[in-house]
Amino acid sequence: MKMATRVNRRFIREKEARKLLSEFRKIINLTVSQLPALKPPLELADTKEGEIFFVDNNPVLVRSGVDIFPTLKSQTVLSQMPKAVVNSGAVPHICNGADVMAPGIVQFEGVFSKGNMVVVIDENHRKPIAIVVALYDTKTAETLKRGKILKNIHYVGDKLWKAIKMVN
Repeated sequence: MKMATRVNRRFIREKEARKLLSEFRKIINLTVSQLPALKPPLELADTKEGEIFFVDNNPVLVRSGVDIFPTLKSQTVLSQMPKAVVNSGAVPHICNGADVMAPGIVQFEGVFSKGNMVVVIDENHRKPIAIVVALYDTKTAETLKRGKILKNIHYVGDKLWKAIKMVN
């Protein structure tokens, strides 16, 4: 029988929180006015999968190595990000860690550049299923009919998803 590992949560200093949030806003290309709910105090839970940051007891950010990205449970952040809508045939593959391929994309909502983070949502339920990094800008991605378009970095059911459920 597996024992549940206990993860300690603690508040981080306001200066550190402001620096982290500023860095994150630059990464996802949003301003303070677009994300007013993201402000100190931030709570930190350290896990094997990365550092999970909470605002008002909601997991909003993850720092894994040098990467900072939103969690799939952070509705305030995800609602402001560009989206890629995928068909139902692509969902199980993406939720198993596959990158997003052109044939599975139904449409894009919002504009992004190469290297920006994008939220993948399924067309039927309109729920976020993955956080990805764009391999092309919007204009180029819309013209492609085959090949990898978005690189999967966090998806429903991955180790990080399970760690967030355990900590929260």
